[in-house]
Amino acid sequence: MRMEIRRLFPGDDAFVTRIAEDVFDEPVRPDRLAAYLASPDHLMIVALFDDMIVGQCAAVIHRHPDKVSELYIDEVGVAPAFQRQGIATRMLDAMFDLGREHGCEEAWVGTEAGNVAARALYEAREEPHGLAEEFVMYVYEL
Repeated sequence: MRMEIRRLFPGDDAFVTRIAEDVFDEPVRPDRLAAYLASPDHLMIVALFDDMIVGQCAAVIHRHPDKVSELYIDEVGVAPAFQRQGIATRMLDAMFDLGREHGCEEAWVGTEAGNVAARALYEAREEPHGLAEEFVMYVYEL
C-alpha cells in the first residue's frame, strides 16, 4: 500500500484505531480526539500506511480581532521507522494548504532549541520561507 496523507474530520475518531508507536506524545483518548475534531478551528492531518497512522500534524487556527488569522502548527510526529521519508514535509504542505483555505496568511511553529530533527524539517522549507526567531515561552500549570 502507498502512503496516504489525509485530513481527519468530525466522526473520523472511530477511524483512529491503529497508531504506530511514538506518533503522539501520549496515548490517544477517543473522547479527546472527538472533541478536538469537533472544533472547526482545530485541524489534523495524518499519514496512513496499511491503515495504520504513522504520522500526525495538528494545528489550530488563531483568529484575532486586530490581525490576520494565523495557523499555529501544534504538533508534528512521525513513527521512527517512517522518519526521513518526506512524510512530515508532506503533512506540513497539506496543513499549509488548509491554513490558506481557511484564510490564514501566515503559519508558525515552535520547537525546543535542541530538537535537531524538527529544526532541520522547518529550516529545509524553501517556499514559503520560514524565519527562525528567538522566542521565550512561559508555561503555567492550571
